[in-house]
Amino acid sequence: MRVRLQSTDTRAKAEEILIKGYRRMSPAAKLACIGEMNQAVQQMALARIRSRYPDETDREHQLRLASLWLSQEVMVQVFDWDPSIKGY
Repeated sequence: MRVRLQSTDTRAKAEEILIKGYRRMSPAAKLACIGEMNQAVQQMALARIRSRYPDETDREHQLRLASLWLSQEVMVQVFDWDPSIKGY
C-alpha cells in the first residue's frame, strides 16, 4: 500500500512504518499520545512565556498560557484577564 508522505524530511519507508504503527495502536494508546504531545506543547509555550516575562508571577505565566487556548471572552469572564490589553 502506497502512503502519501506527511513530512518532506522523512523517507517514505520510515513514514510508512510509522503509520502502520499508529494503525496498530489502540484508541486509548492514541489518546495517551495526544495527551502527551499536548502537554509537551504547553510546557514549551510556558517556557517561552517565562523567558519573555521573567519578572511575573507563576499565576500570570499560567494566565498567559491559558490565553493561548481560551477565547478572550472566557479569559475576561473567568479570570478577569484581557489578553488584548495584557498580552498573551
